[in-house]
Amino acid sequence: MLEQLTIGQILAFVAVFLSTFIAGYGSAKAVGLAGQTSAGVSTENPEVNSKLMVLQILPGTQGIYGFLIGVIIMVNIGALGGELKAVGLYEGIALVAAVLPVAIVGYLSAMHQSKVASAGMLMVGQHPDMSGKAITMTVMVETYAVLALLISFILVNSVKFV
Repeated sequence: MLEQLTIGQILAFVAVFLSTFIAGYGSAKAVGLAGQTSAGVSTENPEVNSKLMVLQILPGTQGIYGFLIGVIIMVNIGALGGELKAVGLYEGIALVAAVLPVAIVGYLSAMHQSKVASAGMLMVGQHPDMSGKAITMTVMVETYAVLALLISFILVNSVKFV
């Protein structure tokens, strides 16, 4: 099958890989970093563990956004329906460019969000009643990942195939 794919179709699959891998890797790394802080804080104050779980989960959403864009591309090119559409070179390049916002901003915002989440965990460990503020601070970083998701969504859906 590989020798039957056009350069445009290959680029479309590269776009799926980039959106899923870069944003997903950032989220996996960020959730892991936040998890390390959560483990340390839970050791000192076990009763706040459930509040810390919410903070640990938040940096994982960027990976979901990258995955969502990847699935949308696969639907748009017919990869999930079994009937792969023709994708020209320029359309393939456009898809690669379209995923860059969700991939790059997703990776970077996940990393920054894990730092805010970790700081929030330390705050909650000392003052459990401040968990709402810690979550709010962490969610504020999410805004930029959502904006990048929206831009990638608009760009991906604006690509018309031959």
